Amino acid sequence: MRIAVIGTGYVGLVTGTCFADNGNDVWCVDIDAEKIERLNRGEVPIYEPGLDQMIARNVASERLRFTTDLKDAVTKARVVFVCVGTPSGPDGAPDMRYVYAAAEDVGRAMQEHTIIVMKSTVPVGTAAEVKRRVAAVTKLPFDVVSNPEFLKEGHAVDDFLKPDRVVVGTEDPRVALIMKELYDPFVRTGNPILVMDNTSAELTKYGANALLAARISFMNELANLADRVGADVDQVRHGMGTDSRIGHSFLFPGMGFGGSCFPKDVDALAHTGKQVGLELEVLEATNRVNRRQKRVLFDKIQARFTGDLAGKRVAVWGLAFKPRTDDMREAPSLTLIAHLLAAGATVRAFDPVARETARRELGDTIEYATKPYAALEGADALAICTEWNEFRRPDWERMKKTMRQPLIFDGRNILDPARVEEAGFEYYGIGRGRRLNLG
Repeated sequence: MRIAVIGTGYVGLVTGTCFADNGNDVWCVDIDAEKIERLNRGEVPIYEPGLDQMIARNVASERLRFTTDLKDAVTKARVVFVCVGTPSGPDGAPDMRYVYAAAEDVGRAMQEHTIIVMKSTVPVGTAAEVKRRVAAVTKLPFDVVSNPEFLKEGHAVDDFLKPDRVVVGTEDPRVALIMKELYDPFVRTGNPILVMDNTSAELTKYGANALLAARISFMNELANLADRVGADVDQVRHGMGTDSRIGHSFLFPGMGFGGSCFPKDVDALAHTGKQVGLELEVLEATNRVNRRQKRVLFDKIQARFTGDLAGKRVAVWGLAFKPRTDDMREAPSLTLIAHLLAAGATVRAFDPVARETARRELGDTIEYATKPYAALEGADALAICTEWNEFRRPDWERMKKTMRQPLIFDGRNILDPARVEEAGFEYYGIGRGRRLNLG
């Protein structure tokens, strides 16, 4: 099938590349000429495991092309995916300018019946508004489909190739058949392609992300309580997760969630509620708890040093908001580092892939180590902010010889407290029952 993908950000690149890898002819479009030039040179602007090899393979086979010429791409395509950004505005509402502009450009460019697919995360009612706007710029027939993405950064290629489900929002059976034909190669093991109306498809995306975010915030509150009463939230998590009605997913407490999806989508869904006169109180609390949680590790560090961090050196392991990505958007490490610097501490940080992304965010306010143990040199404490696998089994003796003080603050609970203390370190996690006077 001939496909155009508008936008070469995270979702657009993964979408276009995975469709090309299944034999479709794909044109990926972006207004950023420099980005397109880099992609055509084989330089991938994001870190996502496996994506660079897949792009190279499909470019070489001439199934995947990158261009700034939207009109040319659209006239060649039967299906056009809109994958542009929807950043949050000051009131939490997503900024829809890029989506609407892209849809209108598609309407002006198309020369035959075209299926316009909303892959960007968009609020309820977007499909109807897109239909209205496209109809205002063309007399040609078209359809608008809501097809939300459910990609996890760090696992996006696998998620696209082997989805739990595919959601298609359309009320036209003929369009549904075309979308099913497009996605059939990815669901050969029997996972469903769910066809529903546009509005329900739009709400499904936000509902899924909001529920997962709410689970995380709930566990973070439970972890904070565990710290006050001396319980171990890891044991509590296991006890809760064995209930078949609950399960184990997204019950891991920590420093709060970040990234481009959960914070933005929770805010957007709460804003949608306000637009129709409904206060979605669980969602409001979810993000409120998350904002507070991003400060928790700093509060522990400050309490341990009795409020005096001036001149202290803190090593930070992990800068990206999660492992297997270089994404720093809403990363809890940024909150921790900002508070440490404001308190007079110095920071030396290491991340396996996010160093340059962090440098663009933080500049020269911190030091950047190229290896994990280099970050520990002369450190009064280590703060773990991202659960990269390479941090799970460190060389304890090397760490003790390198650090000024054997003190660890585990913001992701990836270490076993008993093992850490056996190695001669003082340990504080999130909800592990190691009490500090936090006020």
